[in-house]
Amino acid sequence: MLNEWETPDFLMAQQRLMKVARIMKLDDNVVEPLKHPKRSLSVIIPARMDDGTVRTYIGYRVHHDLALGPGKGGVRYHTDVTLGEVTAMAMVMTWKCALMNLPFGGAQGGIKIDPSLHSQGELERITRRYTSEIIDVIGPDQDIAGPDLNTNEQTMAWMMDTYSVNKGYTIPSIVTGKPKSIGGSLSQYEATGYGVAMCTKHIVKHLKLSSKSPTVVVQGLGAVGSEVATILDKAGFTIVGVSDVEGGLYNKDGLNIKKVNEYVAKKGSMHGFPDASSVTNEELLELECDILAPCAVANQIHKGNASKLRCKIVVEGANSPTTPEAEDILESRGITLVPDMLANAAGVTVGYFEWVQGLIRLLWTEAEVYDKLDQLIEKSCERVFESAATHKSTLRTAAMRLALERVMEARRLRGLYP
Repeated sequence: MLNEWETPDFLMAQQRLMKVARIMKLDDNVVEPLKHPKRSLSVIIPARMDDGTVRTYIGYRVHHDLALGPGKGGVRYHTDVTLGEVTAMAMVMTWKCALMNLPFGGAQGGIKIDPSLHSQGELERITRRYTSEIIDVIGPDQDIAGPDLNTNEQTMAWMMDTYSVNKGYTIPSIVTGKPKSIGGSLSQYEATGYGVAMCTKHIVKHLKLSSKSPTVVVQGLGAVGSEVATILDKAGFTIVGVSDVEGGLYNKDGLNIKKVNEYVAKKGSMHGFPDASSVTNEELLELECDILAPCAVANQIHKGNASKLRCKIVVEGANSPTTPEAEDILESRGITLVPDMLANAAGVTVGYFEWVQGLIRLLWTEAEVYDKLDQLIEKSCERVFESAATHKSTLRTAAMRLALERVMEARRLRGLYP
């Protein structure tokens, strides 16, 4: 099992932890338990297909650290899901929840599967069997799941129902990201992109950028990137570049984001959009701009292209879009990086709001959700900026320092049993 942990994702998560631990001069005995998960569960998932045959899949659920509260983390369906990847994401969730002052530890789960090859009925049976296999380690006070790559509100509804049927009564807070009609929070699916946009506004204000209309490039015009581009466009930023999986668009004078979104919704891609030049995803990252927001997939900024970036700020809308080697290059070039654990933490934050609403059986209005979210984002940004200034560190180091301090304080106060 240790060998299965040793994937690039997990090794990178450990590397970032150890880097900050050395800076903080932490004792090895304090850090060692945080280098590995508290609990990891691998399960076999036999499921009946529509043709009557039975296929078997592998699933995981990992708890990294639970000192601050129950685990919180997504469930993803993909052929590349491994125990190492899931463990790395659980570790990141620990720091993200701690940084945002949420009462959660880090968790993550997934199934090694290509969901595009299955019918809705097959996915439902697979999801329900997976839920039943991990049922002993999940619960509203134990581990709360949420949607992730290739899972959605329907997946969460199946998980909630399976858990509830097994317990004998409805338990909405076993998952977040549910349909609103069965306890989902308002603004759940807009939250991550909204948070990235708010963090962008805060860093621009903090750095006192001279431009009245900062230029922005957004890689990945999916659920997160589209929200980021739309909000910043309305706020007076100039969106000069956007992209999807097939390529991107560039206009130095600014793109009409509303028209881009309408075009993509109608055509299915950006190809052929007028009033813009076509660029590849690689070229998009190297466009001249004030702010680059990678909102697609991991490892997009690496040692091969970090020296070619022509931005002043990188705001990580995606999870781990920048490798550690690239981050060192950006730092040496004076490019400010807002880390994913801060920039895209609004998703788990609204997940927390949904969990609370389920526990108290009270639905908040959209205005209440955004008001509470704005307060948490602003306070977290201020604490990270202050820590970075005090310790003369990068924003990622500052964010990790704050998260580590909170987790270690909780572990110290709880003590060691037995």
